[in-house]
Amino acid sequence: MQTFRVDRRVLPDLARHLKDDPALDFKLLLDVCGVDYPAREERFEVVYHLTSLTHGHRVRLKVAVREGDAVVPSVYGVWKAADWFEREAFDMFGVRFEGHPNLKRILCHPAFQGHALRKDYDPGQRWLLREGEQDEPAWAKEAQENEDHFETQVLNIGPSHPATHGTLRTVVRLDGELITKAETEIGYLHRCFEKMSETHTWNQVIPYTDRLNYCSAMMNGVGYALAVESMLGVEAPPRAQVIRLILSELSRIMDHIVDVGANLNDVGAMTPFLYMYQAREELYSVLEACCGSRLTMSYVRIGGLSADTPPDFEDSVRYLLRRIPKLVDDMETLITENRIFRGRTEGVGAISAEDAVDWGWTGPCLRATGVAYDVRKAYPYLAYDTYDFKVPIAHAGDTYARYLVRVEELRQSLRIVEQALERLEPGPVIVDNHNVALPPKEEVYTEMESLIWHFKLIMEGMKVPAGEKYGYTEAANGELGYYIVSDGGGKPYRIKVRPPCFAIFQAFPHILEGHMVADTVAIMSSLNIIAGELDR
Repeated sequence: MQTFRVDRRVLPDLARHLKDDPALDFKLLLDVCGVDYPAREERFEVVYHLTSLTHGHRVRLKVAVREGDAVVPSVYGVWKAADWFEREAFDMFGVRFEGHPNLKRILCHPAFQGHALRKDYDPGQRWLLREGEQDEPAWAKEAQENEDHFETQVLNIGPSHPATHGTLRTVVRLDGELITKAETEIGYLHRCFEKMSETHTWNQVIPYTDRLNYCSAMMNGVGYALAVESMLGVEAPPRAQVIRLILSELSRIMDHIVDVGANLNDVGAMTPFLYMYQAREELYSVLEACCGSRLTMSYVRIGGLSADTPPDFEDSVRYLLRRIPKLVDDMETLITENRIFRGRTEGVGAISAEDAVDWGWTGPCLRATGVAYDVRKAYPYLAYDTYDFKVPIAHAGDTYARYLVRVEELRQSLRIVEQALERLEPGPVIVDNHNVALPPKEEVYTEMESLIWHFKLIMEGMKVPAGEKYGYTEAANGELGYYIVSDGGGKPYRIKVRPPCFAIFQAFPHILEGHMVADTVAIMSSLNIIAGELDR
């Protein structure tokens, strides 16, 4: 990926040129993040990752600023996707974005002191949010003072509400049952995954990646491992790559099953919800047999996998390939042409393709607007370009379209898994490189050299060459990105996660306005917002 250092004074004009010039066409802003270099005169770097959906090229921009003058022009006027990403960089590093319409903390609460991802911030500090200090939208305060309690009122949806499927809060202003204004508040599940990563060795980060999107944990670890492996210049053995692909696609199926099932349940369709969760339980059994865990697997290792699959792995997966299509068919028979379900979802929560790209959407939610962007096709990894599968799209961009896309993706993932099983050959599942992978246990017990390698890897971690990498894969919710910076040591210098539902959820208030309160649940379920991935 090409990297350009940019003077902050020309950033707004450059951003507009990159987006509007047809030869460049960088309409999708993927991420904005900060990096702290205390020893440098210009201490902070603000890093932008852009991609062109039409040309397929990517670019990285860097703007360096001094600590005493950490101000950068906002690019929100160019890409709406910059909204929350700039707020996050402000929250974590203290960099101010001039011209941002609502620059305030987003992951930490208003009473939090300091900026957690600065290298000199002590993570042991504890800041309490007391009653009365909670942030409220200005329009909500005005509405509460002036409301007549009969026609207009302010309503909190969440954070402790079963319909939000996580600790998410949305403040809405109602005119009767109609939502006229909305604002979301996140961060309730924030545990600063990125700060914790800086104090752990490269492999020790993997259990934290599993706790991002915990509905499809395997894909989180695979994306992270691929990025680090690229920096190391190593590649997992062929068998490990095929197993990674099979379990990633089974995880995608599981994630879509959870989302579709929850969406149906939220609009009152309990029976098909049970069909979906029956399939989910059977998928969990296969994952558990591989690594001993059903939810947060920690099965991936940099360079391969922690262990080989059990002897009956292929038979178990083939059983699922026969079983799951029948369950999905039954669910579709009950739901897809059901006029009550269609009445609750068609035209509800609709967004245009242009707006979805502008907000930074990827994954099934973007493909439901007619944009056929899938990382597996556009930038293949794990040999996806050698598999025969289609990228399902719809065009309405509403809740029903998102349902249709996910159901068809279930079938395409099954198709990929079926092909992958034919390629599963015997062989090792971890690289034979003691700079990266632990030696076999029997060698550690009998050979001094293997014992030394084991000790060094455990105590010091592998040494990843100094440099940076933005690795990206197609997770269940869209493009999952890891921007990794290494200083050549045994621990990451900086890891920034680009969670797909972070960009999606920032547009939620805008697609919510004009809908009824009852539509809120259906729209939110269709977006598949996972709090662990969102808040990190």
